Amino acid sequence: MQADRLQKLLDFLKDEPNDEFLQYALATEYLRLNDTEKALQYYEKLVAEHPNYSGTYYHLGKLYETLGRKEEALATYQQGIQITRQKRDNHALSELQSAYNQAVGLYDDDDDY
Repeated sequence: MQADRLQKLLDFLKDEPNDEFLQYALATEYLRLNDTEKALQYYEKLVAEHPNYSGTYYHLGKLYETLGRKEEALATYQQGIQITRQKRDNHALSELQSAYNQAVGLYDDDDDY
């Protein structure tokens, strides 16, 4: 079943190679299948080719953190924060700011102490 979903996404991407949602879905599917290298390739491609696709920054930053690449994670969160501010995407902005704060060791206002 997992391979079926992956194959369907790959087939859809053949028809729509520039579709940012399909690229994001593939990255997420590869991550779910623990293929971090493929997931990383798709997330990094999204940031390079579709920088306004807000959802990528949180997941790419988290993946960088998982891989021990903290500086890249922080830079990714900061880039996402800038883009979501410009787009006035407050929900994504809040998630990115929270992820950034946690990565640098800051606490959110709504954290329990």
